[in-house]
Amino acid sequence: MNQMKVGKKIHPGSGRRKAPSLPKGRFLEEDDRDRVRAILGDLPRRRDLLIEHLHLIQDSEGCLPAGLLHALAAEMRIPMSEIYEVASFYAHFDIVRDGEERPAPVTIRVCESLSCALAGAEQLISELEANADADIRVLRAPCMGRCDLAPVAEVGHRHVDNCTTEKAFEVAKSGDLHPHIPEFKAFDAYRQDGGYAALETCTSGRRTVEDVIGTLSDGGLRGLGGAGFPTGRKWSFVRAEEGPRLMAVNGDEGEPGTFKDRMFLESNPHQFLEGMLIGAWVVEAEEVFIYLRDEYPAAREILLKEIAAVEAAGLAKHTKITLRRGAGAYICGEESAMIESIEGKRGLPRHRPPYVSVNGIFGRPTLVNNIETLYWVPEILKNGAKWFADQGKNDCKGLRSYSVSGRVKNPGVKLVPAGTTARELIEDHSGGMADGHSFKGYLPGGPSGGILPKDMADIPLDFGQLEKHGSFVGSHAVVILSDKDDMKDVALNLLKFFEDESCGQCTPCRNGTEKAVQLMQQPSWDTDLLEELSAVMADASICGLGQAAPNPIRSVMKFFPGDLK
Repeated sequence: MNQMKVGKKIHPGSGRRKAPSLPKGRFLEEDDRDRVRAILGDLPRRRDLLIEHLHLIQDSEGCLPAGLLHALAAEMRIPMSEIYEVASFYAHFDIVRDGEERPAPVTIRVCESLSCALAGAEQLISELEANADADIRVLRAPCMGRCDLAPVAEVGHRHVDNCTTEKAFEVAKSGDLHPHIPEFKAFDAYRQDGGYAALETCTSGRRTVEDVIGTLSDGGLRGLGGAGFPTGRKWSFVRAEEGPRLMAVNGDEGEPGTFKDRMFLESNPHQFLEGMLIGAWVVEAEEVFIYLRDEYPAAREILLKEIAAVEAAGLAKHTKITLRRGAGAYICGEESAMIESIEGKRGLPRHRPPYVSVNGIFGRPTLVNNIETLYWVPEILKNGAKWFADQGKNDCKGLRSYSVSGRVKNPGVKLVPAGTTARELIEDHSGGMADGHSFKGYLPGGPSGGILPKDMADIPLDFGQLEKHGSFVGSHAVVILSDKDDMKDVALNLLKFFEDESCGQCTPCRNGTEKAVQLMQQPSWDTDLLEELSAVMADASICGLGQAAPNPIRSVMKFFPGDLK
């Protein structure tokens, strides 16, 4: 699968060590079965837990040995083919087949997505590869959600921000490969500040479901993961379906340039958790699945601890909270692909209809919301619909968290009124352009939103504002570009990301992104052929990845013709 391309590029000198002899054929070794049983312990052997069990094995062994995969198949009573098709789909799983060498003890993943590329990721990768010893392997990786701290590497499970070769090797040799946990507002502090009061007005009967939905609708809260669908209306649709119902939280924030959800989880997780529990109460969800990308290990540690505190306080009696761990697949940010992954399968987007609000997790009606969307729910119920709606500007409603990175002095999450422009984000909230750089263009919504020129920097960045220009705001990932950037190179970086992250299910996306990269690598672009290819991808792909992949190509041809000469 194309998913393997991102995480499997191994430098010839990375010094992979030879594995001990592994059993040949399909004879199950009792030692392997005993080892798998020890790793899984008393955990259920349900089919939907396959990805979780693969994580446990890899965390224990440093890879997925063929013998243990065979034993896992026997233990879970599922075919070996299903084990391999799932494990090989996700970039963070390392399958070691019979006779192959195990990976080096320490893995350094270096982000090569746009913001890190602008900050020198290629040079960093070259230096690391040239100097890595036999105990270290160096891999290229997609966006890690730390674009304001570029370039970024992940050594084991520990991120190295503003990374240099020296810093990465220092961490690799220190032995401390666990995630660094930032300071955050824990349960007691959140409770002392009035936290969970909004939830208790719901569960105690002081507030009705209709009141909650009406308040969110009047406040203008929308889905902030990219689609922008009105939240109150979505909750109404799911509640109208016959139960039992479920809920899924999309924490697979993989769009390059996006890191706002990580900021919320690592600073004030309980405001999100309270909003989530209110949503579960409204739609009467029996269980809530939080699907968190594997690139956020610190957020996972925080959630494991704080969810336990919420449950111990008796605040989640109306539902069950389950935290699920992604495994390196951008496509799982698409809601139906995420649901497939929650069910323990490959993250392949489903054909729609039926929509997930009707047929979601395990075939049940499912409410799907983004982390930031749920984050605002308690505040809106506390302060009222008018308070939130009045925060916006330029006829837009609410507050927005713009992830700003690239060629600015002070990148980061900018919490400002909805409808703020790119020029305002640069000049009023990011300290202006970086020294020696002049504003040339920007990505208003990550790679999927295309690239706009500087003379279009006064358009309000919100839903419904950019579509007439062939762009959209998506998850509000704003990457600022300068006169030092060749837009052909920028677009090529974005298309390589789409090529690597295509799930491979549909031909227009699988072959189209690969062909686009080949054409874009030529000395001059064949614009007619690229436009024809773009039309096929946009019109015929199953999901938003293939449909949006042509946007950077079309943007360069339309707005930056000078860069094509």
